[in-house]
Amino acid sequence: MSQVEETAPQSLAELARKHGLRPAIARPRFPVYLRQLWQRRHFVLTYATSRNVSKYSGSALGQLWQVITPLLNAAIYYVMFGLILGGSRNIENYTAFLLTGMFVFTYTQRTVSAGARSISGNLSLIRALHFPRASLPLAYTIQELQQLVISMGVLLIIVLITGEPVTWFWLMIPVVLVLQTLFNIGAGLVLARVGAQLRDLNQLLPFIMRTWLYASGVFFAIHDKVVNTAGLPDWVATAMYLNPAASYIEWMRDILIGNHNPPQAVWLSCLVWAVVALVAGFWYFWHAEDRYGRG
Repeated sequence: MSQVEETAPQSLAELARKHGLRPAIARPRFPVYLRQLWQRRHFVLTYATSRNVSKYSGSALGQLWQVITPLLNAAIYYVMFGLILGGSRNIENYTAFLLTGMFVFTYTQRTVSAGARSISGNLSLIRALHFPRASLPLAYTIQELQQLVISMGVLLIIVLITGEPVTWFWLMIPVVLVLQTLFNIGAGLVLARVGAQLRDLNQLLPFIMRTWLYASGVFFAIHDKVVNTAGLPDWVATAMYLNPAASYIEWMRDILIGNHNPPQAVWLSCLVWAVVALVAGFWYFWHAEDRYGRG
């Protein structure tokens, strides 16, 4: 009896292989996985758009909250850091400086945080349908990108009001946003897998994001605060400039604010972070494709 029980599963497995059958949730080869993901691009876009429409459908101001929320946050931080703590004293056009930092950082913050919940928050969908699981983190990234387009329009208007002229450098804005989006996709994929396995991540993430916010020079000029005020060595300021959030913020400020001159290394940092995060993120997420939704 025991011999039959041991050989039956093996015989079934051999029979399945003989007739070309495979498990429904088996992980496909990486090129095949990317091709399947491309085939679901319409689903990803529709899912992201529907989430954006429904997100504010129950509020009176609707989609305006996409702009009001970062503006309110920026107003609070302007009072705290710009006026009370004197962060605006050595920074020209502190309004544009702060708002650029807030809008750019918020895009990455919201995308990464949403990516961390994209698998654990959609288990019923994952268990009911067979599709590339990377579609979910990608949809959340597109959702935040759609919101960013509105926010960037408001930011450009404010930058003009504060006295900054339109220059040819503005043509580089899409380049920065594309690189930042690639980084966000990769980071969101990494945290999607971590969040699927570590359910306490969503409790820790707000503290991680707050620390990242303070370390990215959103409210202050990094070199001035770190080297001139705190007396720390230059390499500390360089390390802060090269963290991905700070790099994208500084490059965008360099484009929009005439007298802002960050280290040239931030441009290379933006490119490197985008490529590394995207490749590593897809590879890391794909390796657990057949484990999402289990348990």
